[in-house]
Amino acid sequence: MSRYLLRLAGHLDQRWSPWFDGFEVVHEPDGTTTLYGEVADQAALHGLLGKVRDLGVPLLAVEVMPERS
Repeated sequence: MSRYLLRLAGHLDQRWSPWFDGFEVVHEPDGTTTLYGEVADQAALHGLLGKVRDLGVPLLAVEVMPERS
């Protein structure tokens, strides 16, 4: 599993967390939303990105987070 950060334009409601496979939904002071969570594989990542697309919310960034030690 890999941890990912997805940054989206605007603030998403916390109720979207379960729809995003339990990703943590964080409202940033700059008006964006950051989603943090683990993805099992590339297929799961593409599914997650598809959900962002389906919402019609602009995707600003996707980053792989460093492994926790």
